[in-house]
Amino acid sequence: MKYLLISLTALFLFTGCSNKKYFEPEDVNDELKVEKKDLSDSIKSMNRIGATLEDGTVITQYGVSKFKLPENFDFINLTNEGDVIATNNKDSVLIGKNEILVKNVVVAAALKDEKLALVYSDNSIELIDINTKKTLYKEYLQSSLANDSRITNPYFMGNLILFPTLNGKVIIVSSLNNESVKNIAVDPKGQFNNIIFLDVLKDSQTLITATPNKIVSISTKEILAKEYEIRDVIINGEFVYVATIDGQIIKLTSSLVEVAKKKYQYSKINALAYTDSLYAIESQGYIINIDEEFVRDEIYEFDFNNEDRLIVIDNKIYFDEDYITLP
Repeated sequence: MKYLLISLTALFLFTGCSNKKYFEPEDVNDELKVEKKDLSDSIKSMNRIGATLEDGTVITQYGVSKFKLPENFDFINLTNEGDVIATNNKDSVLIGKNEILVKNVVVAAALKDEKLALVYSDNSIELIDINTKKTLYKEYLQSSLANDSRITNPYFMGNLILFPTLNGKVIIVSSLNNESVKNIAVDPKGQFNNIIFLDVLKDSQTLITATPNKIVSISTKEILAKEYEIRDVIINGEFVYVATIDGQIIKLTSSLVEVAKKKYQYSKINALAYTDSLYAIESQGYIINIDEEFVRDEIYEFDFNNEDRLIVIDNKIYFDEDYITLP
């Protein structure tokens, strides 16, 4: 009986491994002709817009910092003046060199006109005057037991402050009177439903927000939504680009109308980037480059360990202790 059980176990393991599917493109170019540069250390933590290295160095849209954060602090966001907002994942927020004590773990933050918008790990939100340290607005929301790690920061849009919550909502607060003016339920029923993307298409003033399960377009005329199993979302110009878990890369209008799409069977897209065309970083060792019209594509080899942390900021890909600049 013991030998039978061992044989059955081996059979199940072999069958499981043999059924695993891999992205195996037929036409693959050599690696992109780009220079790989060294980072000072490996990536310790990251969010949608930046990362912290193990030695405290920070990566942002401005590149690799020349300074280091204090020990145990992690990057969250940048102010309009370029100062780093960081958290010690305990009871403090750092804005440049100014440290502010709080009563909970901060997971997202943004600052404008001396008003600091915070999202805490218990899914409460708060607006603080950093000069007086006075709470201007606070709300306790239903706790979220399971969160996607791609937590996004609050967003200041004119006289409105948009708080992305951990339970699939966007709370809109007026900065004029510090009162809530609207709650938008993006994805209140999903298992992993924290907001992972929040940005505005500038020309149409359309808010695009997403959870791992749904993307929503919010304009002055209407609120539109589509369901996808989302790996990543970016916007460029007046278009929205979505990569899905099943290997699709989709180009959408601000009204979420599908303009074009391609599917790469068994691919696992880590992140999207846009320079003069769209790039998709595939976790099994490839970079997919798609032209603006979604007519032509090229697939390049990309040698990295898919167990390492990887973040794309603008046209740069940071991974482990290296980074490259996309052409």
